[in-house]
Amino acid sequence: MHKGRVVFGAMDEVVFGRPAAEAAVEQIDRLRANRAFLMVSGTLNRNTDEIEKIRKALGPRCVGTFDAMPPHTPREAVIGAAAQARAAGADLIVTVGGGSITDGAKAVQLCLANGIDTVEGIDRIRAVGGAPPPMAAPTFRQISIPTTIAGGDFSASAGVTNEKTRVKEAVRHRLAMPRAVILDPAITLHTPEWLFLSTGIRAVDHCVEGICARESHPYADAQALKGLSMLVQALPRVKADGGDLDARMECQIGTWLSMGSLSSGVPMGASHGIGYVLGAEFNVPHGYTSCVMLPSVMRWNKSANAERQALVSAAMGHPGQDAGDVLDAFIAGLGMPRSLADVRVGPEHFDRIAQQAMKTPWVPRNPRKIDGPAQVREILILAA
Repeated sequence: MHKGRVVFGAMDEVVFGRPAAEAAVEQIDRLRANRAFLMVSGTLNRNTDEIEKIRKALGPRCVGTFDAMPPHTPREAVIGAAAQARAAGADLIVTVGGGSITDGAKAVQLCLANGIDTVEGIDRIRAVGGAPPPMAAPTFRQISIPTTIAGGDFSASAGVTNEKTRVKEAVRHRLAMPRAVILDPAITLHTPEWLFLSTGIRAVDHCVEGICARESHPYADAQALKGLSMLVQALPRVKADGGDLDARMECQIGTWLSMGSLSSGVPMGASHGIGYVLGAEFNVPHGYTSCVMLPSVMRWNKSANAERQALVSAAMGHPGQDAGDVLDAFIAGLGMPRSLADVRVGPEHFDRIAQQAMKTPWVPRNPRKIDGPAQVREILILAA
């Protein structure tokens, strides 16, 4: 008999297939916001007219723009953005960009609500042992317009990198989840191919680790299996024709579904946990961490969850085949990196990576039990 609990997030709407500027105005009207603060991709702001379209559509309701969020959301940039939003008197944040910007806005909301204005102050809101401390709820919310497809827009959690310790730390609150997400495939045309496709593998990773988790349940499976099927069909179409908006839309919807497991309480596993360390310590892009780790994690886990892995192979169109091999071939077919060596992480770093990975929330919840760093090292050797 199934047992469990699904907690629904604090998101109102997902709008898909509509121009970003038009949909953003409708959402701001709906929320009756008057002072929208933009947190956006610097590349989009400087090299395209996409952000200017949104500024013009908002008119005087746009009170500022922050476009300096580096990858992996460092604390310093969060505090800088929070100071700018505070000075602007914002009553809504609109993000346009990738996962680091989306996560940054979540952290900014919590900093503003809790009077945090220093890098050290973020200690007051970071999760410890996977549990967030008591904190004030955000006083205003966020609308997200993603340009990549990692899926963080559908989560109430954010990863913020502590530059001093080189550790990515979680901050979360149920109201940090965006109030609405706008999926516009046209705005992703500016995203570099490697970034779009690799974040698509991050979404695949969400599906796969959700399906293979010990805590999986039918509600989560339904979304993850459909999301995986959509992603594996659409990503090669984007690779073949970058201008295929239908394929990009399928990828965006598949990514939305990919977050169904995590948002309904199903934990991720070692691929995500090790990926946190690779990103924070070695600056490996989020999508690349999944490209190089997921097949090896699947192979290491197979003795514990072969039946669940069979669902992955079937959803990817290869029933009866080894899921790790199917994923490996799929990732290689997109031209993505396939090993730790490809992302310049060598065996001399494996001991430290393994020790740090044990401190993440996901490695201890991997479907095949990981008792200590030595077993993480076994996975790293498979991915070397």
